[in-house]
Amino acid sequence: MSPFAPVRLSELPTPALLIDQDRLIRNIADMSALAASAGVRLRPHFKASKCLDVARLQLAHGAIGFTCATMAEVTVLLDAGITDLIWAHQPVGPAKVDFAVRTGVTVAIDSAEVARPLAEAAQAAKRRVPYLIEVDTGLGRAGVAPENAVSLAAELAAYPSLELRGVLTHEGHLMTYLGDRTGMDKAGRLVGEVLAGVAGELRAAGHPCEIVSVGSTPGAVTAPFVPGVTEARAGTYVFYDGNQVALGTADMSRTALTVLTRVVSTQREGTAIVDAGLKAMSSDASVTGSGFGRVVGRPSLAFAKANEEHGYLTGQDAEALRVGELLRVLPNHGCGVVNMWSSVYVVDGDTAVARWPISGRH
Repeated sequence: MSPFAPVRLSELPTPALLIDQDRLIRNIADMSALAASAGVRLRPHFKASKCLDVARLQLAHGAIGFTCATMAEVTVLLDAGITDLIWAHQPVGPAKVDFAVRTGVTVAIDSAEVARPLAEAAQAAKRRVPYLIEVDTGLGRAGVAPENAVSLAAELAAYPSLELRGVLTHEGHLMTYLGDRTGMDKAGRLVGEVLAGVAGELRAAGHPCEIVSVGSTPGAVTAPFVPGVTEARAGTYVFYDGNQVALGTADMSRTALTVLTRVVSTQREGTAIVDAGLKAMSSDASVTGSGFGRVVGRPSLAFAKANEEHGYLTGQDAEALRVGELLRVLPNHGCGVVNMWSSVYVVDGDTAVARWPISGRH
């Protein structure tokens, strides 16, 4: 991008995606310190920011590399010279198989059906693809059951073109513990214990298991602290979001990502229309059950409805809003919102001081 001249937020075109610079740096530094206190390596999930400028800050604060969800994310980081990557997705289909073989990034595998085409392609290319066995520790998405991990490793050992490096899991089910921090922390520790146990069983059976990788922001204070876990892959912590606030993972003072929006119409009684709709906020739901985000500093306002380019604000203070008024909205889920944008303004106080590109989008 061309050089950026600082500009007041009131002069920005809306809607606009904003990052609070001080909060971003604090979040990055604090998570790095947390991982260090747990004695584990930090491998943040790049999908949370999709921004090389953010990634470079994470590396400067001690991250060893990154976790990726898509080929586009992997490509952006490799092109930037960042090579210590885990592609935490099953490489299924010819395009993904070819990509995994060409790039040599570590992939996730949870079955022989996933492994076989990859092994055959790697063998034909005279390459060896590193992989982690993905283990389901409660989310119920991808991942082999913990009790079946050793037998899967034995089956995959028949493929010399694949190299087992360890195990990983994503404790996404911790998001269901709304209002139950004690239960969330107990479940997080259990995730670490289960995965470390699987790693021990693999080693006892003669399989290598260098990496024991857990990954989530709600679980960052528990799962990485279990003996035997070697790395953490939290992602959302760079910004936090409305869902993390609702879960108690962070308070509003830690939230670094907001959408700047203006009131554009007040023609309907009890409703104010803003210029941030689905294409600005995404449709990711709140863990509390409804809405498209939280209007910062206006707890009486509800953002319960949105069209593509319009948001509907209702509630006690809606009628007091005036056309042209600026508001900032905290997204429910920052990762989904980032994916809607091609760039983000970096904010210091009430001034945008930089504009960073967002890369690796679908």
